Amino acid sequence: MPAVAAVLSTVAPNPDPRGCDLPTCPVCADSMVAAEASAYVSDNIISYLWTCDTCGYGFVTKHSLRRFACN
Repeated sequence: MPAVAAVLSTVAPNPDPRGCDLPTCPVCADSMVAAEASAYVSDNIISYLWTCDTCGYGFVTKHSLRRFACN
């Protein structure tokens, strides 16, 4: 089965990508629980590779991280 991938832009209201706003598959609407892989792209940017267990569709999301001040 050939791999299919798309890059989806995400703007999550919750800065934690592991919160309740996890993605759903844009093809079959199945819930995604965990990313298959992640990569540090640049300062404060991490990309995640998602693959649907139901239909096999793959896509990439990118998340911007906030820096927190240390006390």
